Amino acid sequence: MSRKQFNLARTALINFMDHINEETADVQAKPFNNTLRWHIGHVLTFSEKLLFRYPKKSDNIPQNYADLFGPGTKPSDWTEAAPTLEELKKHLLDQQERVNNFDDLFWKTNVTFKVPFGSIETFGDLLIMLGHHETEHLGKMKAMLQVVNAEV
Repeated sequence: MSRKQFNLARTALINFMDHINEETADVQAKPFNNTLRWHIGHVLTFSEKLLFRYPKKSDNIPQNYADLFGPGTKPSDWTEAAPTLEELKKHLLDQQERVNNFDDLFWKTNVTFKVPFGSIETFGDLLIMLGHHETEHLGKMKAMLQVVNAEV
């Protein structure tokens, strides 16, 4: 079931976050154009956008996260302070709980908007894609952390 896959990906991300600190989260190692904090925030906002129609129909996370973590954004363009890792973790856990509160009928419901990745028909399909998206970013974050640690 797709919720199990999503929960596996989200738990792996939360566990990864437990092994980094605020300073490490903001190191932009070569050749990457983003930071660990950006990737974490991006995963949060991307899932919120597709599942909860953020920022127009969701106020579960701050509106400015769209400007900080949306596609095409990067920390070098930020003009405001980014949220702490603890704040991001709180939002990720809250989002996970909201995802798990949807009933089985919701996951069988057809999506009524175009999804930019593959053949997504139902919200269940969408959740599988979001879990995949999350693990792709987690893999990149793990590689980034290796580079950051090697540079220290």
